[in-house]
Amino acid sequence: MTRSRRSSRSTGNARPEAVPGFVFDQARADRVIEFIETFCVMSKGRQWAGRPMQLMEWQKRDILEPLFGWVDDEGRRRYRTAFIGTPKKNGKSTLLAALALYFLVADGEPGAEIVSVATDRSSAGIIFREAAAMVRSSPALANAIEIVDSRNTLVHHGSKSRYTVLSSDAQRAEGINAHAVLADEIHAMRDRRLLDALRYAGSARSQPMLIGISTAGYERGKSVAWEWWQDAERVQANPRSNPTFFGKLYGAGPDDDWWSEDTWHKANPSLGVTIPLDAFRADAMEAKAQSAKLNSWARYRLNCWTTADTRFFHPDAWAACGSPPREPLEGRECFGGLDLASTQDLTAVAFCFGPDEEGVYDFDVKCFIPLETAAARERKDRVPYLQWIREGWIIGTEGNRCDYGVVEQYIIEYAERHRLRKLAMDNWNAGSSYTHLTQAGIQAVGMSMGLGAMSAPTKLLDTLVAQKKIRHGDNPVLNWAASNCVIRSDSNGNIAPCKQKSTERIDAVVACVMALSLASTAQLAATNWDLIEL
Repeated sequence: MTRSRRSSRSTGNARPEAVPGFVFDQARADRVIEFIETFCVMSKGRQWAGRPMQLMEWQKRDILEPLFGWVDDEGRRRYRTAFIGTPKKNGKSTLLAALALYFLVADGEPGAEIVSVATDRSSAGIIFREAAAMVRSSPALANAIEIVDSRNTLVHHGSKSRYTVLSSDAQRAEGINAHAVLADEIHAMRDRRLLDALRYAGSARSQPMLIGISTAGYERGKSVAWEWWQDAERVQANPRSNPTFFGKLYGAGPDDDWWSEDTWHKANPSLGVTIPLDAFRADAMEAKAQSAKLNSWARYRLNCWTTADTRFFHPDAWAACGSPPREPLEGRECFGGLDLASTQDLTAVAFCFGPDEEGVYDFDVKCFIPLETAAARERKDRVPYLQWIREGWIIGTEGNRCDYGVVEQYIIEYAERHRLRKLAMDNWNAGSSYTHLTQAGIQAVGMSMGLGAMSAPTKLLDTLVAQKKIRHGDNPVLNWAASNCVIRSDSNGNIAPCKQKSTERIDAVVACVMALSLASTAQLAATNWDLIEL
C-alpha cells in the first residue's frame, strides 16, 4: 500500500460516534481504505471497469472510518454488528464485495471464515460474483486467491482463509466460526433464525464483525430488518445506547419533500455518481404520475418504509379527499358493499352516495371486530383498534368471533335512515347473512370478487381519488386500509384489491369498491335511459 497513512490514534471526540472507553485510530481505518483503493479493481461500468475502485467520500467518512477506526483499550475493533441502510444503486453490494476481500486477505485473521448471506443463494451470490470479478481484474489478488466458481468460494491459501456463500438455511450456519458475515438486503429475510445464528457464529474470534446492509422494506412489525433499522436509529441519535452496534441510515425524513432534489441527494449519497441524475428525475416524474409506482419509488429511491409493497392510492391524493359530506347523508339514496371477513377478523360495510351535481361520491364506512380478540390483534398488528372502537369508527361485537347479527342489524337500521337501493355481498361468503338481510327487506345481490367484476370499479375509484371526486370523511380505519391496499392484475389489464399481497387489512377499501360498483352501474343505467327518452 503506497499511500501514506495519517497516524492519529486519538480519542476521536469530534466524531459523532464517540463514547467513553473507545479511541479512534485513523491508521486502522486508512488500512481498509487503502486496500480497497489499491487492490480492488472494478469490473463493471464503462467509466470504471479495469480501474482501481475509488471510494466515494461518504463511504470513507461515514462508513469505513468509524467502522474500522474505533478500537477499545486493547486495540480490538469496537463494533461487532453494523447496519447500513441506503436506497438501491448506491454501491452497497460493491462495497460489501470489497470488504469481503479485505477480511479474506488483509485483516490479519488466520483461518478466517467470511460468509455472505441473503434470502436465497442466488441473491447471496451477487456479492461473491462481484468479489470474484474484482479478483480476476486485479493481478495482485489473482495471484493470491483461488476462485472456485462451482462452490461460490474464494480461498486465500496464505492465511488458510476462505470466503463462501450461504443462503437462508439456519442449520448450515450452526457450525460456522465466522470472522466476518456480510448480509445483503436483509429486508427480504422473513426468517430471523439465520441472522440470529450468524450473530453468534464469531464468538470464538477476537474481533468478528456482522455487517447487514439493506434498503427499506414494507413489513415493520414482521421484519428482522425493521428491528435493525430501529437499532440504527437509536445509535445514530445516541451512540451510548449500544456502543458496539454501528448504524448509518440514508433516506428521506418524515417531513422531507419527496420531490425535492435536496431530499434526493440526502437519501442517495451516490446520486450523480452511480445513479444518473436525469434517470432519477425521470423515475420521480413517473412515480408522481402513477400512484401504483409510488411505494416502489419511496422504498427503492428514498429508503422509506411503506405499509405495502406497491401502494395503490397516492397518499397525497387520498388525503385531499378527506372532506366530510357537504350535506347530511340521512335520507339520501345510497348503495352498499359488505365485505364479511372471517369471524375473527375485520368486517367492513361501506355506503356510497352520489354522484352529486359535481360528480363527487360520498362514502360512509363502518367496521366490526370481536371485542375479545381486539386487544390481541392490536398488539399483533400494531394498529389502534381499541382507540377506534372508543371513537366509534369500529363497532366491537361481544365474544371472540364477529357477531354477524350485529352487522346485519346495523345495515337494517342504516337502511331505515337512508334510501339503501342495493347491497353487494361476496358470492362465496354471503352465507346466512344474505338470507337474513333479504328477509328484512334489503335488496342484497351477490358479487364476484374476481378480476372481471372488480376491475372497473377499482379503476373508477382510483380515478375518482386522483380527481378529488370522492369524500371519505377522513375515516382513520379507511385511511389505514387505503395505505395498505395492493392490487393484483392480469395480462388484460384487469385489476382488483389483493388481500394476499397487502400486508395489513384492506376490507374497508374492498367494501367501497363493491358499493361503488353498484352506484356507478345505477348511474350508467339512468344515463342510458335518459338518452333513450330523449
